[in-house]
Amino acid sequence: MQHSNAANRLDRLPISRFHKITLLAVSFAYFFEFADINTFATTVPKLIKLWGVTVNQVAYVTSLSFVGMFFGSLIGGWIADRWGRKNALTITTLWFAVFSFASVFSWDILSLGVLRVLTSAGLSAMTVVAVIYVNEIFPAAVRGKYQAYAIVIGICGTPVTNLVAAAVVPLTDWSWRLVYLWGSLGILFLLFTRHLTESPRWHESKGQYEKADAVLSQIESRVAAEAGPLPEPADPVAVTTRQSKAPLRLLLQKRYLVPTVLLSVMWVTQTIGFFGYSSWAPTLLAQEGLSVEKSIFYVALTTVGAPLGCFLAAQVTDRVERKWCLVVFGVVIAICGLFYGLTFNPIMIVVFGFLVNFFERGYTAVAYAYSPELFDTRTRSLGTGVSYGLGRLSNAVGPLIIAALYTGTGYHSVFYFIAGSWLVGALALAVFGPKTRQARLIDPPVEAPTAPTTA
Repeated sequence: MQHSNAANRLDRLPISRFHKITLLAVSFAYFFEFADINTFATTVPKLIKLWGVTVNQVAYVTSLSFVGMFFGSLIGGWIADRWGRKNALTITTLWFAVFSFASVFSWDILSLGVLRVLTSAGLSAMTVVAVIYVNEIFPAAVRGKYQAYAIVIGICGTPVTNLVAAAVVPLTDWSWRLVYLWGSLGILFLLFTRHLTESPRWHESKGQYEKADAVLSQIESRVAAEAGPLPEPADPVAVTTRQSKAPLRLLLQKRYLVPTVLLSVMWVTQTIGFFGYSSWAPTLLAQEGLSVEKSIFYVALTTVGAPLGCFLAAQVTDRVERKWCLVVFGVVIAICGLFYGLTFNPIMIVVFGFLVNFFERGYTAVAYAYSPELFDTRTRSLGTGVSYGLGRLSNAVGPLIIAALYTGTGYHSVFYFIAGSWLVGALALAVFGPKTRQARLIDPPVEAPTAPTTA
């Protein structure tokens, strides 16, 4: 067998129980990924009082966490290429869960900071793998919608975690540790693993056509048992040689360099913009005079908008060109973020914070679907990991800039900076972003070696 025809065989499948279980498993991993992203931000106001932590120390921990995310993205992509998408998803989810559990026992800001860097690396690695896995398992016509549905469920981890923090952090001087214990429950992802299959596209990209065919046959039998006889797939694109491993220098080729640079800009501005709000809002509100309890509670209320924004993305991502969704959402986030930062009225904080979370999570859901579409199977893990990792790495500088702006020119300047980041990303996508609505995850054929000619 020279081709398992994975793309066409997967794309003609109706959505079935197999897809829904896969969606639930990925959503569970996302839930605790989003939960763990916010644990440090929600406990910092308490640690400032208990340990005498300064704003600059918060900035350094947050900054180094994004360095961890950069390396985690690269490692996640490498694991996904080397050991498969399913194994990588399991490894990376366990990774962040274990280090979140270890954070429960931290004794000062240095120990907690080290564990946060390691946790963050796992969070970023898991995100890269999950984005790739959903894009390769679900049919092309609806992959954006189901990527967004996974985020709809997963993003609930943000408001739930903030509400958990609002309830437990004020209780005692040690109860903040329960927030990290909560984040470690991602380890329960192990309960889902036996229901998942490896990506046939990954097997195919490695030249393992018999394994790809076996997985496809298993998926098809499960779907057919539920939906009845399946239509015949389209004819395969001829592949006659095994695709070689994608070296990092491959991204320097024009075909891959342009999308890598564009996506890096997109993820840089999204990272600074999103974490500028989520990581700093509780701390800055507390520094400006609101009580720790109120600052955490207000931010918890604003994050209720997050799952609703993902649901909006699920409705539009396969109907409207993805790049224009991202452009519009980015501009709206910038405007709402400015109003959020220019008021101390509790109602306005909640309203505009809600809108920021609503549109930002919709933006991220669409971006998760958009990013892998700009690469083929051979470079999908590499390109997605590098661009997403560079975005996260950029926020090694972002918190330091925010801390400098806050201490140097005041609270409002932080939000001007964050809004500007969103506008830069929107402009880059509007001018340089390719259209992908009609694109399909079908790789170009690999040419067979040319036989030598004789005179």
